[in-house]
Amino acid sequence: MKVLLLKDPKDKDSGPDPYVKELGLHGFEATLIPVLSFEFVSLESLFEKLSHPECYGGLVFTSPRALEAIKICLKENSKSEAWSKSLKQRWNTKPAYVVGKATASLVEEIGLTPQGEKSGNAEKLAEYICSREKPNSSALLFPCGALKREVLPTALREKGVALESLTVYETTQHADLQEALSSYFSQQGIPASVVFFSPSGVKFCLQHIQKLSGDFTNHIKFAAIGPTTADALEAAGLPVSCIAETPTPQDLAAGIRKALPLPNCC
Repeated sequence: MKVLLLKDPKDKDSGPDPYVKELGLHGFEATLIPVLSFEFVSLESLFEKLSHPECYGGLVFTSPRALEAIKICLKENSKSEAWSKSLKQRWNTKPAYVVGKATASLVEEIGLTPQGEKSGNAEKLAEYICSREKPNSSALLFPCGALKREVLPTALREKGVALESLTVYETTQHADLQEALSSYFSQQGIPASVVFFSPSGVKFCLQHIQKLSGDFTNHIKFAAIGPTTADALEAAGLPVSCIAETPTPQDLAAGIRKALPLPNCC
């Protein structure tokens, strides 16, 4: 059975994409189609804020892209040296809150220790942060995307936990998206399942998929990497057959396995 994953592939240097690999272990033939392009912005401002850890109570990351923005900053020798010599150690005295394992691994790559990676979504991460932060303490620095949802900022604000947001990337549709989708459907046919990894993916892909699949749209099992993406699918009028319990390859594969039982498998 074919599964279409609407996400960017993992970095080429780090081996096979874990979602493709895990679904393959469950007997599915998974294909990736990149959906989004990202433009990084305000990087000088980002590093200026990172240069003053004394002004903040910690860091919050809800997207791997925010870590990519930091890694771009650290490509400059002078900034990399400042980070290695003192900034990294000073930030490590403060929490670095993250929403999932993918973001946690990138936090570790820049030398910080992540907390809250089992949260899985913004709502649960907000609860985790509020259970650890005192009201009216120093603000948490939150590098984020232009399309960020207000769930986490609102939840923290209601509990008196200060959050300073800084937009460090903007999201647009991948230039090759329509061509890639058309090519997939013409060559592979209608997939048994289509997996969305973000509300932006729903926004940019859904109409194309409905057009390409035509009367067979209702045969597709639509899956979501988490509740936020599932909400976007439901708002578009589609039934959601699978929501990964946590945003990991293992939980997504297990959910799709339940939604699409393979013949002669127990």
